[in-house]
Amino acid sequence: MTATAESPAAELGRARTRKEDARLVTGQTTWTDNLVLPGMLHMAFVRSPYAHARITGVDLSAAKQMPGVVAAFSADDFGEQGSLPCGWPVTPDIVIPHHPPMATGEVRYVGEAVAVVVARDRYTAADAVGSVDVSYEPLGPVLDMKTALDEGTPKVHETGNLSYDFVFPTSGDIDAAFSGADVVVEREYRQQRLIPCAMEPRAVVASWTGDDVTLWSATQIPHVLRFAIAAFFGIPEQSIRVIAPDVGGGFGSKLQVTAEEVLAVLVSRMVGKPVKWNESRSEGNMTVHHGRDQWQRIAIAADRDGRIRGLKVDLLADMGAYLMLVTPGVPILGAFMYNSIYKMDAYAFRCKGIFTTKMPTDAYRGAGRPEATFAIERIMDELAVELGMEPLELRERNWIKHEEFPYATISGLTYDSGNYEAATARAKELFGYDALRAEQAERNARNDTVRLGIGISTFTEMCGLAPSRVVGSLGYAVGGWEHASIRMLPTGKVEVVTGSSAHGQGHETAWSQIVADQLGVPFEDIKVLHGDTQVSPKGLDTYGSRSLVVGGMALVGACDKVIEKGKRVAAHMMEASENDVEFVAGRFQVRGDPEQGRSIQEVSLATFAAHNLPDGMEPSLDSEATYDPHNFSFPHGTHLCATEVDTETGMVTIRSYVAVDDIGKVVNPLIVEGQVHGGIAQGIGQALYEEAVYDEAGNLLTTTLADYLLPSAADLPSYVTDRTESPADNRLGVKGVGEAGTIASTPAVVNSIVDALRPLGIRDITMPCTPERVWRAIDTARASAASGNGGASSNGGAA
Repeated sequence: MTATAESPAAELGRARTRKEDARLVTGQTTWTDNLVLPGMLHMAFVRSPYAHARITGVDLSAAKQMPGVVAAFSADDFGEQGSLPCGWPVTPDIVIPHHPPMATGEVRYVGEAVAVVVARDRYTAADAVGSVDVSYEPLGPVLDMKTALDEGTPKVHETGNLSYDFVFPTSGDIDAAFSGADVVVEREYRQQRLIPCAMEPRAVVASWTGDDVTLWSATQIPHVLRFAIAAFFGIPEQSIRVIAPDVGGGFGSKLQVTAEEVLAVLVSRMVGKPVKWNESRSEGNMTVHHGRDQWQRIAIAADRDGRIRGLKVDLLADMGAYLMLVTPGVPILGAFMYNSIYKMDAYAFRCKGIFTTKMPTDAYRGAGRPEATFAIERIMDELAVELGMEPLELRERNWIKHEEFPYATISGLTYDSGNYEAATARAKELFGYDALRAEQAERNARNDTVRLGIGISTFTEMCGLAPSRVVGSLGYAVGGWEHASIRMLPTGKVEVVTGSSAHGQGHETAWSQIVADQLGVPFEDIKVLHGDTQVSPKGLDTYGSRSLVVGGMALVGACDKVIEKGKRVAAHMMEASENDVEFVAGRFQVRGDPEQGRSIQEVSLATFAAHNLPDGMEPSLDSEATYDPHNFSFPHGTHLCATEVDTETGMVTIRSYVAVDDIGKVVNPLIVEGQVHGGIAQGIGQALYEEAVYDEAGNLLTTTLADYLLPSAADLPSYVTDRTESPADNRLGVKGVGEAGTIASTPAVVNSIVDALRPLGIRDITMPCTPERVWRAIDTARASAASGNGGASSNGGAA
């Protein structure tokens, strides 16, 4: 028996400040770029200025002669480089092109590496890049997904521009659902291309000692990276150590096996010295994998009373030039979520993965779930307008009721718990929903130039990417399990070793709280170790809001084993039957006689001394566990956004934002608030500010933060947040939270803008909803109304 939430000493639910923050915010830590090794050299990459070209020559001679330059290499110098891995072949006939870390023969996006310079300092290396002479024969770029498969379009690869055509097994009779429906609404939405902008740019250090290599990297996935280097580049796994020191954010952008990581390992071996590479922000905007970039065609069928009959989704997804680690699987994750929280009779989904001459796309916070939530929540508003219904009433008519859980959805998932009614009721109360609707009506009646709009997003998501059998059936290359171990030190302190590798989530604090409750030891006596494959040899790392619901549950399993071992020792110490010993709040005691007991610290010391252990027992309480969940995690919530749109300037101002999330039991409310706030900020960024833009030649125009607009604190509202609680089907009752804010917020904001402008005849504005795009949409709608075509829709210009 462990300490519980009812115990006076309970840590779960306690709003502790993060124990790791003191070193992080004061700079008293080790980022990868802080590392300085004896004799270390610096790498800089020569990158393609063309989106598509044939390499006809690489002359390194001038660069090699520069003072301070130690070496320079092109692809020919490496021989067989291997291929960067794609770990998610989503169809049997998927085209996965060879992807060398350094381009051979052709370049296929601006920024692709074609040579590397190695120098004694980073500035000399950067200067020498300009002395490398690369000759190119330009080829035609491929930039438009919609025309990429047309006859006569240049080919990104010899096989053509189609990577895969994925068709989700249709559920129900989709033809009958649409033919028998009273109302069918069809829309096309654009998910613009986004650039992840983690606070810490990518950085790599590689160092060989004999036949062993150590790779420090600002990565989310040290264990996966170690496996990939061994499996795809011919280095024995036991000779590879990967260390992810403190990592300054990731959001999926560091869920990758990158060219720079592999080339650092290869170059270090060739020059016989440690090498370092640290990207600039502009380099990162070009060469960190991008996110989103889809065209979404969605159709919904319903009866006149609002009951949804069927849903059809047809996607074009831009893969970029290559398939990276999970590139093809990202839009497929969304296939399970377009139905969201709604009941329906039939569902069909299809996605084509398209090659273009752009930076590859891959996982970005939410990875397929934000795209799906945006489309279904946008079209639910459109359906409500078509039916003349209040949009929240339409949602409530179709969502799964709390008494229906667990619920088998039309897409084949089983949601374990939820209460959409409670979350929505609380959100409406905090938002002042009815009063805002009344104000909106009054302002519309007097034709106010500043329009008030109300946006709704009632969402759920699947996270905690597991169980292994399920993800394996979807073609995912690795499993969904996670590993943890507990080391009981002789002095009663505890070391926790986790396979989850944090990059800002607060694992050291949350994991300490979990273990403190399970073992009844003080929070301050627990140390969490992670991110080093030599310290934590087993793990599948951090992404997809899996850390708590998978890694946290592995911790619980390891604690269980510690307690079982401790019971045996304690019973022997107290000369009691093991069956009579129970564990309560950190003490082993004889059932019915709590005065006779031993603390876990006493038992730990006695086990270490090993003077009087039960026969046959090893002198250790240390334990480990691997946890593979039986289902995904399904957090949900209701987000409401009120915006004011100035019809004379197109300026959008968020007046209020309410987020009520249900993430099951909460370990640390402060960490949850941070995750929700950050997630909402990123979702608002997509709705209003962010877009990666290429010109007609395939050059990225948004290479700096002056061109790629991120919202600042001054651009964002103060959020009102709250939670409802539907415990998940696991020992702690917890669900994921890392991506919820991003998934929910984008449709809430865009729905509010469209709601404000709908009386003017506007039914969509392509993201990001910048003042210019909003103004152009208003201007087009007014011109259409003046010409007698009132009610025409406008999207303000496509991306």
